Amino acid sequence: MIISKPSIKAIVILASALFVAGGTFVYANHSWGGYHWARKSNPFTLKLGYNVSTAWDGYLAEASSDWSKSSVLNTTVVAGGTDAKRCRATTGRVEVCSRSYGFNGWLGVASIRVSGSHIIQGTVKVNDSYFDTPTYNTTGWRSLVMCQEIGHTLGLGHQDENFNNPPITPHTCMDYFVPDTNEVVHPNQHDYDQLVTIYSHLDSTTTVGLIVDKPGNGKNGDTAEWGKSIKEDAKGRTSLYERDLGNGQKLFTFVFWAD
Repeated sequence: MIISKPSIKAIVILASALFVAGGTFVYANHSWGGYHWARKSNPFTLKLGYNVSTAWDGYLAEASSDWSKSSVLNTTVVAGGTDAKRCRATTGRVEVCSRSYGFNGWLGVASIRVSGSHIIQGTVKVNDSYFDTPTYNTTGWRSLVMCQEIGHTLGLGHQDENFNNPPITPHTCMDYFVPDTNEVVHPNQHDYDQLVTIYSHLDSTTTVGLIVDKPGNGKNGDTAEWGKSIKEDAKGRTSLYERDLGNGQKLFTFVFWAD
């Protein structure tokens, strides 16, 4: 996979799209710019810090189980290392947080801090201000957003970013679509195949579970800290932000906006 520093334009690679039955777009490559966790062997295990309310217990467990079906990685839910309000990142793992963050437009955000092409920490935030309302307090929306935001921290981008397109078949949580109320949204085989491609090489070092440094990247969730807009969704809203942290490190944030 990509070892050298990727270009900004390749943050979310959407190369060579193709149609499948029903006219649904499926992207041949939905790596998040080649960013990946460094590790010396496969499969590796990534810890997901539990910083969520009990309403999210089943959805976090389901997403962890789904992504662990990958042949190259496993995820495991462990005690949280932060408070949900700040959702500070911990090097070597992903912190997953839920809280009423306010009616600020977003349902979920996923951030990764990278050094070169290697992910060194990640966070997921889901916004209970929306998920406590009838519109979003459904199995479909909760499972879609939780699964998608964790998928981003593994190195995946979206398969499709246009809500107006028919949902990809079979459904994948790495798509923008309106889920059925009682639907449990999972990754699909293309997501697992993409993870195999991303993690097809091995590294001489590891960023999984180790303290690489003590970055202390702040709240990691306030719009002002996300940096500059580098990508927009089909509705003209910024879906991907970049913040240069210096010393070869950057913070990238995917935003899942309320529809």
